[in-house]
Amino acid sequence: MWDAALLRDPHAVADKRRRVRAMFAAIAPSYDLNNRLHSLWMDQRWRKKAVRLSGVRPGEGVVDVACGTGDLTLKFADRLADLAGAAGLTAGQVMGIDFTYEMLPLARHKSRSHLAGEDGVEGAPDGGPPTPLTGGVIYLNGDAMALPLSDASADVVSIAFGIRNVADPAAAVREFYRVLRPGGRLVILEFSLPTNAVLRGLYNFYFRQVLPRTATLISGDKTGAYRYLPESVNTFVGREQMTGMIRAAGFTRVEQYPLTFGVCVCYRGVKS
Repeated sequence: MWDAALLRDPHAVADKRRRVRAMFAAIAPSYDLNNRLHSLWMDQRWRKKAVRLSGVRPGEGVVDVACGTGDLTLKFADRLADLAGAAGLTAGQVMGIDFTYEMLPLARHKSRSHLAGEDGVEGAPDGGPPTPLTGGVIYLNGDAMALPLSDASADVVSIAFGIRNVADPAAAVREFYRVLRPGGRLVILEFSLPTNAVLRGLYNFYFRQVLPRTATLISGDKTGAYRYLPESVNTFVGREQMTGMIRAAGFTRVEQYPLTFGVCVCYRGVKS
């Protein structure tokens, strides 16, 4: 359980990797409800913005890391289907990868419901090789720091609200660079803090005092996940450090796009 001592700097906790996995396994069933409710449904808008900023094109391969229940994965699948349908081209392949296995059955169920009737493949229910199902989406269990992919095999790599949960974010960004083809785009969507002091104060009151109580009540969580959330944001690297990390991995044309008063930021970089 995340206690007050650990939450002073959750990113420095020696067994962060194990704790994060257990935490997300515990909250997986109520994950979507809490995301929608506590972002006032803005989380879906942020994901749509990330897809647009990726510049994804028909026929390209997308890898969505820390995919969770598949929200961003499916946004990419929808975008590719729309673009391909308008141009009469092949949509492309979307792969969702998550470190927490318990998220993947939820993502697969959502994909079946969302993409019912369309041709494609989806990950096997037992986490094994992909099997023909519906949706043009594959889900795999994997680590952001050691993706089960070959070099230069993807056109877009995305990660939404997951980079701060990785044990070594810089190592993960280098791994994203490895699997991207030249010209490939990295899109990172992550929480931030408003730069305006008044807005930041109001936001942190909600983030630290209201959200942990209501989200824990909804989820029945006993791991301290929703106390970890605000502290993991407040103690994570700042925007300039994040863009510096992306550049240090080799990406060029690195940009940041603050969303909703800076509550969320979308980072974008290109592999030369």
